[in-house]
Amino acid sequence: MKTQLMILFIVLLSVFTFAQKKENDNIVRKKIVITKTASSPKIDGILDDAEWQNAPVATNFIERNPNNGKPQADSIKTEVKILYDDTGIYFGAQMYDPTPGKIAKELTERDGISNDDFFGVALNGYNDKQQSLEFVVTAAGVQFDAKLTTDGEDDTWNSIWYSGAKINEKGWSAEIKIPYSELRFPKSNVQEWGMNIFRRIQRIKASYDWNFVDNAKNSYTLFDGVLQGIENINPPTRLSFTPYFSTYVNSFDGKTTANFNGGMDVKYGINDAFTFDMTLIPDFGQANFDNSILNLTPFEQQFSEQRTFFTEGTELFSKGGMFYSRRVGGEPTAYPTISANEEVTEYPSKVKLFNAFKISGRTKKGLGIGFFNGVTQRMEATIVNNETGETRKEVVEPWTNYNVLVFDQRFNGNSSVSLVNTNVTRDGSFRDANATGILWDLNNKKNTYKTFGSLKGSWVMNGETKFGTRGEAGFEKIAGKHRFSINGNVTTKDWDINDVGFSTKTNFANYNVWYGYRILQPTKTFNNIYLNFNLNYYHRLEPFIFQNFVFNHNNSFTDKNFRNFGGGIEFTPLGQNDIYEPRTFGRHLKVPGYFDSWVWFESDTRKKLQYNFTVDYYAFDQKGRNQIFTNFGLRYRFSDKFNVNWSFNPSFSNNETGFAGKNDTDIFIGRRQRNTYENALTSKYTFNEKIALTLTFRHYFSDVTYKQFYTLNQDGSLTNTDNFTNNLNGTYNAWNVDLRFSWWFAPGSQLTLLYRNATSNYLDISRLNVTKNYDMLFSEPTVNNFSLKLTYFLDYNRIKNWTKKKNKS
Repeated sequence: MKTQLMILFIVLLSVFTFAQKKENDNIVRKKIVITKTASSPKIDGILDDAEWQNAPVATNFIERNPNNGKPQADSIKTEVKILYDDTGIYFGAQMYDPTPGKIAKELTERDGISNDDFFGVALNGYNDKQQSLEFVVTAAGVQFDAKLTTDGEDDTWNSIWYSGAKINEKGWSAEIKIPYSELRFPKSNVQEWGMNIFRRIQRIKASYDWNFVDNAKNSYTLFDGVLQGIENINPPTRLSFTPYFSTYVNSFDGKTTANFNGGMDVKYGINDAFTFDMTLIPDFGQANFDNSILNLTPFEQQFSEQRTFFTEGTELFSKGGMFYSRRVGGEPTAYPTISANEEVTEYPSKVKLFNAFKISGRTKKGLGIGFFNGVTQRMEATIVNNETGETRKEVVEPWTNYNVLVFDQRFNGNSSVSLVNTNVTRDGSFRDANATGILWDLNNKKNTYKTFGSLKGSWVMNGETKFGTRGEAGFEKIAGKHRFSINGNVTTKDWDINDVGFSTKTNFANYNVWYGYRILQPTKTFNNIYLNFNLNYYHRLEPFIFQNFVFNHNNSFTDKNFRNFGGGIEFTPLGQNDIYEPRTFGRHLKVPGYFDSWVWFESDTRKKLQYNFTVDYYAFDQKGRNQIFTNFGLRYRFSDKFNVNWSFNPSFSNNETGFAGKNDTDIFIGRRQRNTYENALTSKYTFNEKIALTLTFRHYFSDVTYKQFYTLNQDGSLTNTDNFTNNLNGTYNAWNVDLRFSWWFAPGSQLTLLYRNATSNYLDISRLNVTKNYDMLFSEPTVNNFSLKLTYFLDYNRIKNWTKKKNKS
């Protein structure tokens, strides 16, 4: 199959080469030349400062959606004045609006945009159309920032900048100051930056840009204009410190403990392109609870990253999907070996992170480099001998070093080739691992076609070496109304990146064909239409066996009242050979074919009351077997400060089959009924753009009842058996409440007070009524946790200025 994939790649590359166009892009780039100011305007959102009087003006904005290419009307015109000085660049914007009272201005926490008008700028200091930095302020004064690349928007990136916004008789106005320390640009006496400026009018759901953005193409960064005029500036040293102090009080099962922590994050600009980030004695105690579930699949559950250090500025490290940061400081990799008269009395749930740092950036020639290093501490379990009372310790995770190295070369506006390497080295005889991948994404000059793919290898050393590979190749049309893609993917049985990455299914090949249609301009009835058709074929590599053939059609629509709805169908006409559920190499379980149909609806998000629902029904080619997945959501905005969101997700699986157990001779499969209910409630009161109070609640309940057990035959069929008598019925509950008070009292500085209440249980019975289920849940010990954390941002240049003032005095 490796040979087949290579042939497929060569064919796709040939087609791509044939499709290449030699002509250059005809994208028109506006230009503006700005001037230097001797004094800086006050950043309060009011454009009455003398510095703005003669500043150059960017205007004549063009609609991006829904009417792509339409000039902005004079009644809602946008005028943006731009200046610079020795410390940073300034933007003063007047957004005209004939009805200022209708401007959307819902308050959110920082980096949150909801029912809001907003204004923003995207700056590319290298003017290479590859990566811009976004700075956005809403009409309510809330800041949002992100990195924008050809891969999309990374809103985990955070910066320190200044803004203000005010509603006025003309509409609303905004002021922004971006210090040079937050930007990336080459050392040059004369600067020329890529720039676009954008605005959103929420009540008509219209977006506008200073430089025209063609919605027929797939990348915003290709369409920036040019900013000129900045000369002879001396960027300051990029060095900052963010010390933290935290205290925790925990109550569980009648025991109360308290602790105090302190540490610091350091950020240093190595040069104009690269930044060094380090966390010393990190504290992740206020990370959100994971949404745990009753997992009956052969694969572990994947959780989203909650820790700030691992979410901010990590776009390079996500290349190729080879780095799963939850592995760093996750669960121990070993469990103690105990004798019959011993038991484990203490086992660490998490491995402590000693320290971590990352270096990342991109040169003016488009080379992005990222390096991550993390060190975790040795962790031990406690084992007690029940006969003698003796206690011993056993290492379940040694001192461990994690490394991720990424090289990402971008060129020709929207193409890239990347090299990714991950490495885990554990002290002593514990398992070590290494993985390397080469990725490519090559677009033609007009950015209408691309070829993409990857070749990856994984090595695991645990007494003996295990080597696995994964490869993908594809060709895609990425512009216009009609789009398509063909690709293939091969993953060998020994592919394993789970020491620092996340992988599940192996030993398979998949071939996919996709066709998509979308409208580029609104019709009389719809603002957006998306139609998608997919064909997928899967087979096992060794020993070869057909796995599945899937047809999928899905669609979505947005009407003139901004209601979103859609649905689709999916079916497997040949049934499925599930090679994973038996959990034994070389075996498979026959699963009957299904016909899946679904519908979904989302009401107008501009309204105070917003609701949505999804109904998804699977009908299997087997009597009495079906699955129903539903979702219902309500959101009510009581005011621009207070809103409540509720979601309810019930699902039911009737007569599904799944792994039950095995012995030396047989694999046992169970036929089961499973019911799951998930309730979640989030309410938020935002006092102003800096202070917010949030309440989050989740209750997850799932029970499973087994009706019949079978032995699995070699051909994947099932035979009734009475030889398996284990009780596998069960009920799992997870309950958690978070009450969080957050105050951004200074740029980059935050005070967070958090109360948590959580409990969970697993019972070996099912079909409990609601009252008994809750009684048994709350008879379990409950975690009550209070924590207070203070982080304070210190900029080296400010500290230096304080020192100078003290010396003068």
